[in-house]
Amino acid sequence: QVQLVESGGGLVQAGGSLRLSCAASGSIFSINAMGWYRQAPRKQRELVAVITSGGSTNYADSVKGRFAISRDNAKNTVYLQMNSLKAEDTAVYYCKAYVAGISYWGQGTQVTVSS
Repeated sequence: QVQLVESGGGLVQAGGSLRLSCAASGSIFSINAMGWYRQAPRKQRELVAVITSGGSTNYADSVKGRFAISRDNAKNTVYLQMNSLKAEDTAVYYCKAYVAGISYWGQGTQVTVSS
């Protein structure tokens, strides 16, 4: 079992920045990769960024060059640095852990970008 707790969401003006955090606990040694997803109203949940246990990263085209995913293994925490935010980035952001074919989700944190 893996527990995930996100934090760092909020209201920001377009062009601003936010940093999301996702703290993992439980069977963290078994985590293969962690990712950030988002879901806007009336839209499907979509992948934003993922980072593997080896540090490889992948991003959605819509956030490349603006967002950066990173991890602090000592703190069992994954971060999502979001810069140059746009109104279309408004969504609930979820942290996900990939563990041997099983996915664990956090509760989500709201990000609202005002234009």
